[in-house]
Amino acid sequence: MSSPAPSTHVSDEKRDTENQAHLTAKLHDKELDISGIDERKLMRKLDLALIPWLSFLYLLSFLDRTSIGNAKLYNLEKDLHITDNQYLIALTIFFFSYSVFEVPSNVFLKRLRPSIWLSALMLLWGIMMTVQGLVHNYSGLLTMRWFLGVFEAGLFPGVNYYLSCWYKRSEFGIRAAVFFSAATVSGAFGGLLAAAISNMEGIGGKPAWAWIFIIEGLATVVAGACSFFIIQDFPDTAKFLTEPERAFVVRRLQEDDQFSAGGEALRWRYIWKSILDWKTWVGMVMYMGVDGPLYAFSLFLPSIINQLGFQATRANLLTVPVYAFACLVTCCVGYLADKHGHRGYFNLGFLCIGATGYVILICSRTPALSYFAVFMAASGIYPLIPNTIAWVSNNVEGSYKRSVTLAMVISFGNINGAVSSNVYRAKDKPWYRLGHGIVLMYISLGFLANCVNLFFLRRENERRDRGERDEIIDSASIASQDEKKQVQPQHDDASGQVEGKHGGRYASIDEAKREKGDEWSGYRYVL
Repeated sequence: MSSPAPSTHVSDEKRDTENQAHLTAKLHDKELDISGIDERKLMRKLDLALIPWLSFLYLLSFLDRTSIGNAKLYNLEKDLHITDNQYLIALTIFFFSYSVFEVPSNVFLKRLRPSIWLSALMLLWGIMMTVQGLVHNYSGLLTMRWFLGVFEAGLFPGVNYYLSCWYKRSEFGIRAAVFFSAATVSGAFGGLLAAAISNMEGIGGKPAWAWIFIIEGLATVVAGACSFFIIQDFPDTAKFLTEPERAFVVRRLQEDDQFSAGGEALRWRYIWKSILDWKTWVGMVMYMGVDGPLYAFSLFLPSIINQLGFQATRANLLTVPVYAFACLVTCCVGYLADKHGHRGYFNLGFLCIGATGYVILICSRTPALSYFAVFMAASGIYPLIPNTIAWVSNNVEGSYKRSVTLAMVISFGNINGAVSSNVYRAKDKPWYRLGHGIVLMYISLGFLANCVNLFFLRRENERRDRGERDEIIDSASIASQDEKKQVQPQHDDASGQVEGKHGGRYASIDEAKREKGDEWSGYRYVL
């Protein structure tokens, strides 16, 4: 009787492992000459190939999801015969689908090619956005908002994870900030664009709010089609780099303790390690503390300014300086946090600034003072989105683990958009004290979570400095002098273990790095 054939799963896993081993061997081929590569020129090449187009895509993404706030000022509710509560539900339903699909999307992004996955998502949500301008009733609006969330879900967590696979931990923050600053630009551009498109009222029998959706959606469809040819893949396979350049990028990442930069086959245990890591759960609360306020701010800023006494078009135009200021602060914080480190302290400082802005908004009864407070609120929210993501990413090693951790953190933050999109009720205008108070509560929770994260990361670094997490490395397998320097001679105790070692036993330091990721005793967390 013949033995049963091996399962397809096992065969695929073995093939992935063999392919990855072959690729890693090529990238680490000592005979591959990388001495002639200018690192600064290569970094500029990466920046030009990656950042501008991805930032443009996120500008369109944020524009598409928040333009309903601009459209509301041009009789959206009246034409669709919906109440204020129904409008809030239309905002809310987006966040449920958006949050649910972020984690699986990041796994697919790693499993598939970014140039295919991200481009396809963008093409599909552009279609949903365009059709949103053709709806005639409330149920049609809800359906389009749901599917808009499904297809937009993969872009923001996907691109942040994707960029973390290209840059060192000390280089990622400014790139994430420039990428995210597209959201602030979209806020400014959205107000200008909505004011301009409002002049199309009645053309083709469509109201101004419908043309806002249609024109922005068609722009996204075109960008999605172009993305198939513009978006690059991961550094170990990127076609726009030469083989020596690919090896150079991978090696510099691995020198920065990103051991999985050469590639990593999918294993379910990597995903479980992310789910069971305390840093993932604290990061979720940290991100919630700024993402909840972000959506409340971006969705309702035109309405808030409108209720201060300014009409629809002027209210949209007055959002432009606020977003321009937020963009400037976001890029400055990203640069300074990369240069000096201490991302957690930047978070704590700017959360205090944001909280001050919302306290003023709650207390103020003067339009000019409230408008000034909006600037403070923006500077305390927008810079902390990329800085928090960079901080979480900096402290997670393993490509699949990092992809799942970032997706979980961002997903949990985004589900709170379902809450913050309901806190600015029409009956609370013009001062919206309830909405401002709830946003202030979010900021307070974020401040507390940042303090907890700082405390435990510092404590863990101190334990590793004292050798409490050191691994047992079998001396016979140590192949290089560099490894020997990292392993101090120890003496076995009566039980056969090495005294003072609690990090497990491994054949080599390379094996410990691969298996343990950020839990390896030589890995130091960024504070």
